[in-house]
Amino acid sequence: MYQQLRVAVVIPAYNEEAAVGDAVAAVPAFVDHVIVVDDASRDATARVAEEAGRARAAAGHGAVDVVTHPGNRGVGAAIVTGYRRALALGCDVAVVMAGDGQMDPADLPAVLAPIARGEADYVKGNRFLHPEIWRAMPPTRIVGNLVLSAATRVTSGYRHVFDSQCGYTAISAAALAAIELDRLFPRYGYPNDLLSRLNIAGQRVVDVPVRPVYGPAWKSGINLGTALHPIPWVLLRSLGVRLASQARARWARA
Repeated sequence: MYQQLRVAVVIPAYNEEAAVGDAVAAVPAFVDHVIVVDDASRDATARVAEEAGRARAAAGHGAVDVVTHPGNRGVGAAIVTGYRRALALGCDVAVVMAGDGQMDPADLPAVLAPIARGEADYVKGNRFLHPEIWRAMPPTRIVGNLVLSAATRVTSGYRHVFDSQCGYTAISAAALAAIELDRLFPRYGYPNDLLSRLNIAGQRVVDVPVRPVYGPAWKSGINLGTALHPIPWVLLRSLGVRLASQARARWARA
């Protein structure tokens, strides 16, 4: 537990046999449940995660569930599967940490703190608030994140948030109940869509600094193909959904 909150860490993973074991082992001991969602990997991701889970349980550091999709559904769908499992387990907060180990476990208390204090419903990491960003993040990644973050500020309605593609997040059970999980975009573009839907539901979103981590084996899921499609389409759809919701609310008040 963290300050009386029952915490689950959701780890979406696809072909991460080389890193997922260390990612599971690195989750802080105060976390109640670790949920690894294997999105139909073609390697031994599930087996490695299960082995790491047994080692974690033997050390008395909480349970690890490994859920495997029968077919590849995308990172967004994997996260939603993890969220549903966290709700079924009665957790108060669900945190997302990547299966490639590119998130610093030392930042987890800071990610959880705004929810624990009752100041936020959704907390997202912002690597641009960390002093190491300009040294650690690859230049092409910086440019892409700046562009997508600026666009997401407009489409989501959250003008104060940045680093929209950072996947290090925490969400309360109440916020999960306030949105339609089945409607979230299932693949890359998921975080941009989620922010818009949180805005529609009136949820409070807060950015916190997190350390950018890029190891030698780092690979990005965002490339020219995802930059051209589907992310721009997701951004436009999110904007349309949000504006339509605001219009309906105005008509209801008229």
